[in-house]
Amino acid sequence: MVALAVRPITADSDRSQSRLTRPERVIEVRLTREERMILALLADGYLLDGIARRMCTSNRTLRRRIRGVCDRLGVQTPIQAVAWAARRGLI
Repeated sequence: MVALAVRPITADSDRSQSRLTRPERVIEVRLTREERMILALLADGYLLDGIARRMCTSNRTLRRRIRGVCDRLGVQTPIQAVAWAARRGLI
């Protein structure tokens, strides 16, 4: 389990004030052992085909799982998900 601090999105005019006055929300993100393994294999340079074979799953299922991890972490790409996990010591 990893706790993330997330600031609420506000209009540009209040953005500077909201950083000082509003408390941050904490969101818990849980990654399964398999999701951490996928991110670690991506970090090691494995291609999707190699990861899918290694995990005995299809490429389509693997892409869906990676997309789900990215959505939960709030990142756009698998590379950003790998960087996110590496910064937090998960891989």
